[in-house]
Formats: sequence, structure tokens, C-alpha cells
Amino acid sequence: MVKAHERWRNSGFEILAFPCNQFFGQESGSPQEIEDFVTKNFNVKFPVLEKVEVNGDKTHPLFVYLRNNSSLYDSKTGTTKVIPWNFAKFFIDSSGKVIEFFPPTTKAEEVVGFIQKYVEK
Repeated sequence: MVKAHERWRNSGFEILAFPCNQFFGQESGSPQEIEDFVTKNFNVKFPVLEKVEVNGDKTHPLFVYLRNNSSLYDSKTGTTKVIPWNFAKFFIDSSGKVIEFFPPTTKAEEVVGFIQKYVEK
């Protein structure tokens, strides 16, 4: 995603990273430690924000919105699936509408292809 950000950031494409420690303690450091790690090891230049909860009773309101307005929401049952793991990706248009959700198992090429089609249209 770092390369995609570098390629399209001047086209209105932005990445916001929200660390989450709900998946086997993968983000146990402080916000500064997490930002330092991804900057040093992956050359991340997009904002790395505060840690949030994305599932459960303390889900951050942004992730309630994202989950309820994505393919995670089942309109037939009125239920919303949980985010399955870190590195899930939500794509939001300039009006705030969720236009796509990619689970963390999605191959990078598929995500980058989607970004390219959307940004370069």
C-alpha cells in the first residue's frame, strides 16, 4: 500500500492507518512506537492514527459506520460481520460513501488494480 500511496497521493488518494490490538496483540506498542516501526521498516508516509477497536462493545464510531455501510453488513438479517483481522481495507469516496471493503486476505494486486481504476477514471 505504500507504493500505491506514493503513486496516487497527488490524485486525491489518501491512506489512513488505524492500528488495532484486537488481533492477538499485534499492535501492542504505543501509538508513537507503532508509527516509528512502520516508518522505519516500511517507509510509511501516510498518517498512522491512534489505536482503535474495530469490533465488539467498544468499537470506534468510525468503524461502526464503515462496517454498517460495507459488504460486512447483511441487510437481510440486519447484522454486521466483524472485521476478521488486521489490514482490512475500506475505500471511501470524497463524499464519505464506503465504495469497497477488502478483507485482509485480498491479494495486493487486486487492491492496487481497484485503486488504479478508481483514481484514474
